[in-house]
Amino acid sequence: MLYVFQQNAAFFKRVYAFNYEKKITDMTQLDFHQQLQKWLQAYPGQALLEQEQRCFELIFPELFGYHLIQLGGGGFDFDLSAISHFRSHTVVDISAQNQPLTSFIQADAVKLPILSDAIDAVLMPHTLDFAIDPHQVLREVERILIPEGRVIIVGFNPLSLWGVWRLMNRSSKAVPWQSHFLGLRRINDWLSLLGLDVEKTQHLMFRPPLQGQKMMDRLICMEGLGQQFWPLLSSVYVVQAVKRVSARTMVGPIWKRKRSLLGGRMVEPTTRQSNG
Repeated sequence: MLYVFQQNAAFFKRVYAFNYEKKITDMTQLDFHQQLQKWLQAYPGQALLEQEQRCFELIFPELFGYHLIQLGGGGFDFDLSAISHFRSHTVVDISAQNQPLTSFIQADAVKLPILSDAIDAVLMPHTLDFAIDPHQVLREVERILIPEGRVIIVGFNPLSLWGVWRLMNRSSKAVPWQSHFLGLRRINDWLSLLGLDVEKTQHLMFRPPLQGQKMMDRLICMEGLGQQFWPLLSSVYVVQAVKRVSARTMVGPIWKRKRSLLGGRMVEPTTRQSNG
């Protein structure tokens, strides 16, 4: 099965050569966030969120630092408070709508108002999938990470059942099928070019994107089979990478902790009190 996908990789690239910029920018930011939140509140979006939350519960207890940045909200509201060892968790999103977390910066990920070498970890839940310029977003992430800082990238895999579903609905503008679905090999190539070394990769969601909890629950056995026999065909991948720098640049002022995340005259992150 994997051989068939690899042999038809060129075909997938031709079919996926859509005008993503037009598709994403045709919707207003408010419409996009509303559609994404609605999709994540029902199946299969809810099942995906549950799997990603469990995955983070294995990743974040092993990470430590001061500042954790999440690029993009839009319904990807993960509870990291009980598992994260970071002192602050800030969401950066271009839209200020419905941000439930306590710290928030309204900004575009292609030009982050954050100092270089200031962030310990960056979480990107499908951020590149929905970005107009995903490579530039990744360059910004590399810039703001401290040496040995981590980035966690969650993305849709085009070589999967969800990728086939997207292919069958390629004219649709519905979320999330209009997103990029960037291949894992491309992500790894971009990370390598930016000096980021992949530490681990996890694979999630082997069931087709069926609507309705009962249908998804009946196919739960596909998760174990997929992990064992065809992990590279998962519908979602989670990549953890670390920023490497040469020994001669890892001395002196670069290790001095910045007092503020934001440079210049940019405003500080707003603090919002939850009702709970």
